[in-house]
Amino acid sequence: MKLYLDSADAQAWRLPAGCPPVQGVTTNPTLVRQAGLPVSLPAYLGLLQAVADQGLPELMLQLPSADPAQASDWAQTLREQAQRLQLGLTLKLPCHPDWSPAIVAVQQCGLPVLLTGLSNPVQLLWARSLGAAYVAPYIGRLAADGRDVWSFMQACVAVQAAGPALLAASIKSADVLTRLIACGAAAATLPPANLVVWASDRLTDAAIEQFERDSRDSLG
Repeated sequence: MKLYLDSADAQAWRLPAGCPPVQGVTTNPTLVRQAGLPVSLPAYLGLLQAVADQGLPELMLQLPSADPAQASDWAQTLREQAQRLQLGLTLKLPCHPDWSPAIVAVQQCGLPVLLTGLSNPVQLLWARSLGAAYVAPYIGRLAADGRDVWSFMQACVAVQAAGPALLAASIKSADVLTRLIACGAAAATLPPANLVVWASDRLTDAAIEQFERDSRDSLG
C-alpha cells in the first residue's frame, strides 16, 4: 500500500524513525488554508517545490474551480513545474458530473486524475468510464452516514485491475488502516501526526520492558 501525507504544511512532512516510507503528499483547499497558504496557483507551485526539497516523489493537488479553462491553465502550468522537478503529479477533482469539463481538461493536459468524495457504486463505475487514475472515498463520512463501508471498499478494490485505484482518504484509525491493507486498497492518506503515533505501540514497549527486566534479573 502507498501512503500519502494529508497535509500542506511542509514542516509536518519530516517523519521520525519507525515510520514507513511515504509516496508523497496530498492536499485540498481546506488543508492548504490550514497551512496558512492561499488556494492559488503560485502557492501550488510552491508546494511542488517543497515536495521536491523534501525528497518525496509525488504530490496530489485538488483544483478549486470547475471552470475548464482555469483547470486547463493550472494543469498545464503545474505539469511543466512537476516535469522540471521530476515529480509525479496527480490532480484531484470532485466526483460529480458538474466537474466533467474540468476533468476532461486536466486529462487532455496529460495528467492523471483523482476523483474525490466517491460515495456509491454508480459513481465508481462512472469514474471508471472516465479513465480516472484514483478514486478517493471519505471512509469516516460514509461510516457516519450509516453506509456499508467495507462492501463498498471491496467493490473499489475489485475494479482496481482495470479501473481506478482505491485511495482511501483521511484515515484516522489504525484499525481502519489495517482493514484497508487486508482488503487490498492501493493507497491511503493520513495525517502525519497519526503516522508518527502509530510508529510505536504501548504493547511493543511493554514487551521490550519485560525482556530487559528479565535479562537483568537473569544476571542478578
